[in-house]
Amino acid sequence: MQFDKPLPVHVTLRVGDHVWNLRSGRSYRRLKDCLAAAAGRFGLRVIAFSIQGNHLHFIVEANDTGALSRGMQGLCIRIARTLNAMMRRSGRVFADHYHSRLLRSPSETVGAIAYVLGNHRHHHGDRGVDRYSSAALDDAERAKLLSRPVGWLLRVGWRRAKWDVRRPSVAKKERSALSAVAACFGGGAV
Repeated sequence: MQFDKPLPVHVTLRVGDHVWNLRSGRSYRRLKDCLAAAAGRFGLRVIAFSIQGNHLHFIVEANDTGALSRGMQGLCIRIARTLNAMMRRSGRVFADHYHSRLLRSPSETVGAIAYVLGNHRHHHGDRGVDRYSSAALDDAERAKLLSRPVGWLLRVGWRRAKWDVRRPSVAKKERSALSAVAACFGGGAV
């Protein structure tokens, strides 16, 4: 995956079996501190996130391939050091290298953001806004932890996402996803 302009990327990070539950208050506070410290560094901007028990999902925007690599390396190091300190241990935190998927179209971008912000439904069956995601942040936390996108897809392009009007259930989910994305950027309903 090579790119040379600001593009959104869906990134997944899985922690090892020995790492404590990430969906706890103590883990969440520390992960938010890592996100605040890493905000906008190395040409990588975190746009949205969701924390599950043993993995993290991010929608990030990177200036290019090198920025994605450097920025994720820096974020992973911060997270590993912080979680190891919390658990009073040392060594590996992540089970593997991060997994990334480049998002190239408005529909792909909206679908990925909706997936990230709604991932708690899949894993925990919870309804409503996930308190361990960027969707639950207030304006002050959002400004501290998340970055404003600079690329076209995340600034305005996502509004051009299309849904399949022949399948009402899919169209309803995708309209809901568009609303979630608008809320993610502090905008109103779509």
